[in-house]
Amino acid sequence: MNLQTLKVGSKVPAFDLPGVDGKKHSLDEFKGKNVVAVIFSCNHCPYVQAYEDRMVELQRDYGLKGLQLIAINSNETKNFPEDDFAHMVKRAKDKKFNFPYLRDEDQSVAKAYGPARTPEIFLFDQDLVLRYHGAIDDNYQDPAKVKRKYMREALDDLLAGKPVRTKETAAVGCSIKWL
Repeated sequence: MNLQTLKVGSKVPAFDLPGVDGKKHSLDEFKGKNVVAVIFSCNHCPYVQAYEDRMVELQRDYGLKGLQLIAINSNETKNFPEDDFAHMVKRAKDKKFNFPYLRDEDQSVAKAYGPARTPEIFLFDQDLVLRYHGAIDDNYQDPAKVKRKYMREALDDLLAGKPVRTKETAAVGCSIKWL
């Protein structure tokens, strides 16, 4: 699929999606947060699996500072049944997700954002303008070997009222599985 990826400086595209908590979640519910991180995610990808604990840590470490992390799974499930809603519910429970995990069944939200990978980060400021896009950090395999924590750097910059020093990095992960 050849999509246009949302550019830094763009406004956040709206969404209204079902979550693993049994509720519908829309962008409106997160207005007023200092920072909103939309992460395109899934269950089966080993890159996502390597980052899940770090995603939980990010929400834990920055939640009281106004971060709302939101994971969205847009993968098709005919060829990737482990990415279906029932498996999402189980995964979120097993991994103790402390953020909404949402299902984009028709892939309309993914088409609006234009991610190529899972995980892929879109980080928005309090005005819901995209300020960082890309990877969580520079080493998915081993958290102990991370040299650059791109998402944490961007969060620190935004929360300090400074321009984000690194606005874009290459997301590393599995491709989005399109219908």
